[in-house]
Amino acid sequence: MAASTRSQVISLYRMMLKESNKFPSYNYRTYALRRVRDAFRANGKIEDPKAVERLMEEGQRTLALIQRQVSIGQMYKSQRTVVE
Repeated sequence: MAASTRSQVISLYRMMLKESNKFPSYNYRTYALRRVRDAFRANGKIEDPKAVERLMEEGQRTLALIQRQVSIGQMYKSQRTVVE
């Protein structure tokens, strides 16, 4: 993997974690964080440039989805749970 591609992947990972931390609900927040970490961990060994590009596009779509869901979740806040 090229250095620029690696930095793009790391940047996407950090943005996804940052956005996932914005979920107002504890359950959604922990689920999103776990899914992001697991997905990046599972695909960490991929070297094929086409596969990496496809995964980056999928990651960008997922990031947009997380951002939409966070904004919707902030419109309809619920009571905090005991865990929070």
